[in-house]
Parts: sequence; C-alpha cells; structure tokens
Amino acid sequence: MPKTETETPKMKPRPIVRLGIFLISHSLLVSVVCCTAGVLALLLLPLLAKSTYISENALMPGSASSMISNRDISEANRLASDLSGLNFEPQDAAALESRGILTKYMSDLGAEVSYHKFHHKPNQFHPLHFFSSPDSTSSVKNFSCSAHGVNTVGIIRAPRGDGKEAIVLVTPYKFGKSGAAETLSLSIAYTVFSLLSRVTWLAKDIIWFVADSQYGEYAPVEAWLRDYHTPVFTGLGTLNADTCVKIDDLYVFEQKSIAQRKISDGFRRAGTMAAALILKVADRNELLEDTLNIYAEASNGQMPNLDLINIVNYLAVHRQGLRVKVEKVLTLLDSRWLEILGEMFELLGKVARSLNPGWKFGISTADYIEGSATLASSLYYQALGIPTGPHGAFRDFQVDAITLEISPKVFPHNKARHNEFLLRGGRLVEGVIRSINNLLEKFHQSFFLYMLTSPSKFVSVGVYMIAFALLVAPLPLVAASLYADANQLDLGVKNTKSTPTATASDELDITFRSWKWLSAAKEVFLIHVWGAAVSLLPYFICQIPNCSPTSSSVIWVFLSMLSLLILYLIVGSPSTHVSISQPEEKGEWAILKSATISAVFIGLLVMSVVNFAAAEIGALLLVPMCLMAQPLKLDMKAGKLRSFLRIICNVVLGFVAFPPAAFFVVKTIFEGFDSINMGDFWNWMESLWAWNSATYIYIGMVHLPCWVLCLHILLHSC
Repeated sequence: MPKTETETPKMKPRPIVRLGIFLISHSLLVSVVCCTAGVLALLLLPLLAKSTYISENALMPGSASSMISNRDISEANRLASDLSGLNFEPQDAAALESRGILTKYMSDLGAEVSYHKFHHKPNQFHPLHFFSSPDSTSSVKNFSCSAHGVNTVGIIRAPRGDGKEAIVLVTPYKFGKSGAAETLSLSIAYTVFSLLSRVTWLAKDIIWFVADSQYGEYAPVEAWLRDYHTPVFTGLGTLNADTCVKIDDLYVFEQKSIAQRKISDGFRRAGTMAAALILKVADRNELLEDTLNIYAEASNGQMPNLDLINIVNYLAVHRQGLRVKVEKVLTLLDSRWLEILGEMFELLGKVARSLNPGWKFGISTADYIEGSATLASSLYYQALGIPTGPHGAFRDFQVDAITLEISPKVFPHNKARHNEFLLRGGRLVEGVIRSINNLLEKFHQSFFLYMLTSPSKFVSVGVYMIAFALLVAPLPLVAASLYADANQLDLGVKNTKSTPTATASDELDITFRSWKWLSAAKEVFLIHVWGAAVSLLPYFICQIPNCSPTSSSVIWVFLSMLSLLILYLIVGSPSTHVSISQPEEKGEWAILKSATISAVFIGLLVMSVVNFAAAEIGALLLVPMCLMAQPLKLDMKAGKLRSFLRIICNVVLGFVAFPPAAFFVVKTIFEGFDSINMGDFWNWMESLWAWNSATYIYIGMVHLPCWVLCLHILLHSC
C-alpha cells in the first residue's frame, strides 16, 4: 500500500542513543555486573600494584658518598649530653637553658638563628571558619599566658644558591622536659646540620626548625608556616611582650643571647620550600634491626610526590640497611577470609603462568595479605582527611613533606651502637637532602594521587579509580529507568513502529506526570538542608559546659531526630499522597528513589574530586543500599523468597550504612566488643571537624541525608 503524504518515516536514533536506551532498559543486569566488578576490582588492587621507581632523573639518590664524620657524631653527642643534664632542673629554667644551649650550638656553626613565638589555640568547631585558615594576626588574640611556645630556627645559606629555594628539616622537641628519644632525634639533625654548614655543593638554603612540641607536634609547625608565608613586621620583643611575665622573662633571656651572639630578633626567612623532612626517633625499641616508619598522609587525602618517598625508601634500604615500614591494619594480617582470597589469587596466578610464562598475574598469599592490610590503612587515613604527622601542615602550603620515624634497635649502655645509629640516621637524612638539592624545580614528575601497598609498591590513580567508576556507573542508569517506568514513558525499544500523533490531553498528562518529579526533588533538597543543620549542631552542643562525649552524642542524636520529625510535620511527606492512577508497583516512591540516586551520584562525584578515598568508601556503603531500596510493604505483600531476601538485605544495608552503626561495627571488628563506648563516635567526629576534614561535610550533607531518604523509601506506604 503506498504511503500517504501525512505519514512520515520514523527516524532511527543514533547508535550512542540506542546504546543508552539499551543500558537503561537493562539497568538491573548492568547494576549487578558493575557492582560485582567494582568490589572485585577493589580486591584485585594488591595484585595490580607496581613497584616504585625514581621518575626524576636529577634526584640521583646514592650517587655520592656520605661526608658525615666522627667529628659530627661527637659534637652531636656533646649537645645531647648538655641537654640531658638539664632534666633535673625546674621545667621553666630548664626550657630557657636548653633553648640557649641549642642556640649556641647553631650559631657556632655560622647559622642565622632566630626565635618564633606562637600561642596555642585548641581546635574548636566554628562553621564560618571551617574551610578557612586562621589569620596570622588572629593567633595572638585571646590567648592565655600559659599557652605559648617558642620555636628555634637555624638557617644555613647555600654557597651555590641564590636564596630562592630552601629545604626544611623539622625536629619536634619539648624544651625542659624532653625524653631520650627526642634528644636522640635532635642529635641526628645536628649531625646533618653540622655537615651542611661547611659543604660547598649546597644549592638550596637549609632551615633547621626545632619545634616546641609541648602543645603537640602539629601546632608549632602550622604556626611557623603560617607566619613564614605571611609578612610579619614585629620582633619577638614587640609582639605582646608586656602581656605575660613569663614571656617578658623569655625576652630578657633572649636579648642577652642576642647581645652575645648574632641572633635575629625578627622573623627570618629563606627561599621557597622545595621539600620538608620531619625527623623523629620513636620512644620504643626494635628487637631485630633499626626500622624506619614513613608517614605521608596529609589533610583531605593529600599525598606528597611519590618520588620523595621513593628516594627515602631507596636510601634507607640499599644504603643504610634499614627496615622500612608503612602503616598497616594489623587486624587484617590474621584475617581468615583474606587468606582464602590470597590463596585463590595465588592459584590463579600459577594457572596463568602455566598457560603463558609472560603473564605475571598473581602474588603469594603472604604478599597479598600484607598488601591488603597496607592498602586498607592507606585508604582509611586518606579518607579520614586528618594528617598523620606534622608534615600535613606543609602539604597545606603545597610543599612536599613526609615524617620519618626511626625505631632503634635496643642498645642499652652501648656507646658504639649508639654512634652507629646516629651515623646511619644522619647519612639517611644527608642523602635525601642531597637528592632534593639536585632538583632544578619542584617535584612534579611522579604521582601525587596514589595508594601504597608496601614501601616499594603503589597503586596509581588510573588503577584504583576503576573500582569507584564501576560502583557509581549504574546510578544514572537506574535513576533514568525508575523515572521512565514511574511515568510510563516509552523508551523506544518496546515498539519500533510509528505511533499516531498524541492528542493534546495525552501531552498534558505526560507533562503533569513529568512535573511530579519536582515533588521528589523538593523532598531530597529539604532532607539535605536538614543534613546541613545536623552538621552545625555540634557547634552549639560544644557550648554546653562540662558535657561529656557520651552526653554530647545523645544530645546530637536526639536533636537530629527531633528536627527531622519537625521537618516532616511542617512540610509533609510524599508518602501520605499515594497516586491512584499509577500502578501499585511503580508510583511516587520510584520517583523519590530516582531523585535520591541522582543526589547520591552527584554527591559521590563531587567528593571524589575533594577526597577520592572517602568517596570510594562512601560508594561501597551507599550504592548497594540505594540500588536495593524498595518499600518493605511491597515485598511483604509479594511473599516470595526473593522478596524475603531483599527485605533482609535492605535491613542489613540500612544498619551498616548508618554512620554511627558503621563506626561501631568497624571498631568492634578491629578492636573487639569491649572497646565500644558511646562517646567514641563523638570523639571521632570531633577530630574530623577540628582538623577541617571534608569527610565531616560529606557525612553530614551527603551520606546521612541519602541514608534517611533510603530509609524513607523502605518505610513508604504504597
């Protein structure tokens, strides 16, 4: 039959559109495949880890022989002896004397010595200052006389440099009440500083920063860096010198030192910081060999350039014979299920190598377990967003820095062993500084986004992002599928024949049903506003005097539930308006689920830009719950085994995804049930907001609201 003039042939959609329609139509299968593949990809990361390598050829670690001599060691021992002799004096007097002794030793080497005064301010939650750094002038306001410290800074000017770059060596030290470990770390630093004061190859200035750690190791470093990058036009004596008697006494003492030696009263600076090393000696002993622990995680998952870790690991292992370690989740080392997985992957590796010797797939079970424990620790500390040491303060100013903590082998009353430890530690720091001194520019060749599975193996961002991408890939597909099914939209795959032109009433009905999505979007928006309000509640709870962490947790939960109830009473719930015209299986709850999944998808993507590790863990908890969420009433009416299993999965996922429950479950698994305390969750959250961690914002404004929305879907009255 010939075609009439009014009939027009239906245009065939483009292949990319047809592929999208196909994936949306089969969203259930795609969700199962992607989520399974995402979890499997996460478990395969220890197998996919690559060995570290030096990307920047200019570093040349170990290319030169060490120049530290016995003279440097003896001078360091003499400094340690002078400082140890002050331990029996009163604390204030000992602090002044020890600072004077250290200043004398620095100035005798020809270094420019100066003092840096800072005032300790305890971290307090303030919503308006969450993402902003404190101003340099604000640190000297509203302080108490008993909460101040004085750092000592020595600068060696490079004979071959122009003063535009510097390398920083930091040693935390408690003036007046130091222990043997801190004195030992000071001795190692002085050994290196003594050598660098007379070498001719130095091209970058050397800053030795002795941090007054009586208020912690992070606070003095952060205060000094803030003042270093902010102009300060006042000296030690003019800045609030008439406020406290103790500060006046300190100033008088230091003025005497200035008169005797050339010590600057102002704030001394060198060039742009190329890198920083924080050197510590652990207050514990190893039984077998000297051990070096590397801490690299900074705020919000930031990491230093991998080359900095690589040169430290290379010099420590191949030049000084140290055993290098990074943090591990020790509980996983004895995990039975991880051992089974390791055995399976080891067997698969053997099979792969038997088929093709060139396939280097699979590692030993022991390496897989150790790699998984190290990877879990790296993932957790990056997701936590809290620095693992003072090096985190440098990373906030885009300076690559790591903390080196050396644990010596037991050497009671063994002077030869003591000198050997000083020599090995000094040569390690000397080698690292010499490699950084060779750089003509800042670290840039190697990775900034990575996770460690051992000191010599890493997983790059191009590998570990695959697991996250697979986990979140089904979310937009499921959201589109739910929206289409709830509004009875034809995606074009069920009927390929041309259909008659829709009437005006049909178009109006489609438009009306499409606009109903705004009702679900409004609820999603209001729940997220509620999440923001819940995130601000701790600021007001902290104002309650003498409130214990347990009481604060109870008050927080009570106020959160009360505010949520008030929100539902004022705005109303879409569950009270059940659609009659739509099928019972797909109604308003499907549109609400579609909007919720869209919010989860956007929130996880935004968080992945800020802190990828936090987004990865969030996806593991939220994505299965969002995809599985369905009104329990429908499953109960169905009475099938599949519906019953879905009810169990929804209840379990809903419990595990609740932030306090997830915290206590993980704490029980790793530390045992006896370690549970209701105030622990408050302390954990308090540490997040005190350190301005973006994970706190994610939990309050993304994770918790989406969990409430999923719970609302489960309890929906269809």
